[in-house]
Amino acid sequence: MEPLRIGVLGCAGIARRRMLPAFRACPGTELVAVASRDRLRSRETAAEAKCEAVHGYAELLARTDIDAVYLPLPAALHERWARAALEAGKHVLGEKPLTTDPAATARLAALAAASGLALRENVMFVHHPQHAAVAHLVADGAIGDVRSFRAEFTVPRLPDDDIRYDPALGGGALFDTGVYPVRAALHFLGDGLELVGAVLTHGVPHRSVDTAGVALLRDAAGTGVQLTFGLDHGYRSRYEILGSAGALTVDRAFTPPAGARPLVRWERGTGAEQLDLPAHDQVLASVAEFAEAARTGAPPDPVLFRQADLLARIRADARVVTGPAGPAR
Repeated sequence: MEPLRIGVLGCAGIARRRMLPAFRACPGTELVAVASRDRLRSRETAAEAKCEAVHGYAELLARTDIDAVYLPLPAALHERWARAALEAGKHVLGEKPLTTDPAATARLAALAAASGLALRENVMFVHHPQHAAVAHLVADGAIGDVRSFRAEFTVPRLPDDDIRYDPALGGGALFDTGVYPVRAALHFLGDGLELVGAVLTHGVPHRSVDTAGVALLRDAAGTGVQLTFGLDHGYRSRYEILGSAGALTVDRAFTPPAGARPLVRWERGTGAEQLDLPAHDQVLASVAEFAEAARTGAPPDPVLFRQADLLARIRADARVVTGPAGPAR
């Protein structure tokens, strides 16, 4: 089979550090070109990635030697350029969140289906087998009946000019770091999560976006869910599943390096142990899954729509508060 020929719209850090090398390493993909509105930036990025440079997103979409595009653009621009790519006959892999609105996500999915094209959101951690190992332990009763789920993803304060502080570009902690714990809750607890309450904090001076948040949910069985996210914190990337007979905790849960062995702690009444699981490149796995979806015409995972809806509900229903470092907008 011929590899899927990839074009990239944008030169974001995640593209340069992780995705462009993965496109080059994956046997099912061929990195053809990268586009930017900044001619010099596209040339620098293309030189690093050993591909062609294109000046302008529309110019890249007009090329006939590209089968699919990857969108590492700011979240607020995803719908526009994903739609343009689909209309140009390209498969689409968009950074998370795919859009900032559930209706927009549904429209893109309908367009992709009508066009026979693959549409994927680049949530990489779900492709790491450590989470399947945890799910199997839970299903086998290793910690008894599940009582609660807690997930956290927080990062230190970013430079003042970072696009994640720009509300016009879909910035804020919920859409940037909140996606991870929300997706983790859906991954392990499935449908039927009900939002009990949420708080979004505007705590960094001169920011007009949320820089921290917490959401409380429950499922139909009464399992409690606590999700924490933020852009002004010590680094945290973990989740814990607490049961009636023990607990499972995963550290470095969402963005582990390819060579890192998973850190899964299993606590029971007889003591605690760290599970010995192999390292895995979840970035490469995400790219390979996208290439396979493009080859087979597989529809989007339905969790995409549940995630979009839950993020929207948190945004709409959250109480917005002022943090200790500055006024809320």
